[in-house]
Order: sequence, then C-alpha cells, then structure tokens
Amino acid sequence: MSAEKTEAIVIRLADFSNTSRVVTFFTRDFGKVSAIAKGGKRLKGPFDSALDLLSACRIVFLRKSSSALDILTEASLQERFRPAPGDMNGYYAGCYVAELLAGLTEPYDPHVDMFDAACDVLSTLSQGGDFRLPVLAFELRMLREIGQLPSFDECVHCGVAIEPGGSGSFWMSQGGILCPDCQQEQYSDHPIQAGTVAILKALSKESDKPARISASDRQLRELRHTLTSAVSAILGRRPSTLRFLRF
Repeated sequence: MSAEKTEAIVIRLADFSNTSRVVTFFTRDFGKVSAIAKGGKRLKGPFDSALDLLSACRIVFLRKSSSALDILTEASLQERFRPAPGDMNGYYAGCYVAELLAGLTEPYDPHVDMFDAACDVLSTLSQGGDFRLPVLAFELRMLREIGQLPSFDECVHCGVAIEPGGSGSFWMSQGGILCPDCQQEQYSDHPIQAGTVAILKALSKESDKPARISASDRQLRELRHTLTSAVSAILGRRPSTLRFLRF
C-alpha cells in the first residue's frame, strides 16, 4: 500500500461501525476516493472534525491495490462549508453539488478543473445570495468535463442555428436543441427560448462568471428544466436533492 496526499472535499459519509465511517471524497489529484476513517465518529477522534459533509481538507490515505476500501490516515480541515444561518437553499445547493460529484464521477478519475469548480461554487454558496446561476454554471461545467454537455449551438436534427428571438425545444435523447421546423409534438412541452440557449452557452464557458449574467424567471425555469433533464438522463434518475431547491 502506498500513502497518497491530496486536497479533498467530503461528498458522502456512511457509518461503518460504532466508531468508524466510510468517507467518500472528491479529490484534486485522484478523483473520487472512498476510505475507511477508523475512529471517525468520535468527537475527539484522530481527524479533528475535518470529516463534515462538504468540508475542504487535506488528506493522507493508504491506497489499497485490491477492490477493498482505502484507509484514511490523516485529515486536516482547511475550510468548513457554512452557508448563512437560515439559508436552506444554500445548504441544499451544496448537498446537490455533493450528489453530482458522487453520482457523475468514477473512482480514481481525476478532474482538476471540476475540483476547482466545486470549490468555487461552495465558496459562493457560503457567502449567501442567489444560488441558482452558480449551481447551473457548475452543472454545465461538470457535464462538459465528463463529455456529456448537450449541444446548444444548433438544431441537432437539421443543423440550423436558433435565431435571436426564436425558440426551440430541448431533446435530451439526441443531446441538444430542436429548431421549430424539426420540433415534434412529444417535445412541445419542453420549449426553450433563444435567450435561454445563449445563457446556457455563456454559463458553460469557464471565462463567463455567473455574477455577470442575468436571467428572467422564465429563463431560470427553462434552464432548470434543461439541466435536470440532462443530469437525470446520465444518472438514470432525478437527483434527490433537487426537490429541496426552490427555483
């Protein structure tokens, strides 16, 4: 077994015994890692309360060569996820970020940009304010990173760009947008405006910060529907945390 050191975000906790936990991390250098934290349930245990959900920490773990769980040997807290008191949307938005990292990534598949994006959105959520665009931006960047970002540039059927002021429908099974001419009846209840498509394209770019972008209530609903469809198709289910978020 080799000892590995890295930065990590706690994305899942599960009881293992009366005193120990299985902790799933999303790490900067190794991607998703699950490890046994012996004594991790003790208030004065060996990890100094570093193992709270969504805490950022530096960890040392022994990587097992077999399919067995790794062993966590050290964890030092760097930053605790603390939304403003009473900010339940901020809290559940953080839980949604953890659910996405746990469900859309594979063990030992590192994505440095995704790790940095997760740290950025958790920091933003801790500061309060409107959570919606930062979370949507994180979803889009995560989909891009894992190669599952839908096409928003043109109609996936005929290749025609959606004109400014026009509209279309989102067709997840084909990975993108249908223009009005190609729209089929079964997709008529999934409309999307050209302005919403422009926001999707802007939010998916690392250089465009959510704070610089504004969206109407209708566009926010269309954005949420589009991203929920995309994420649900990959997970095979609707993310459970979404029912707590008010878009």
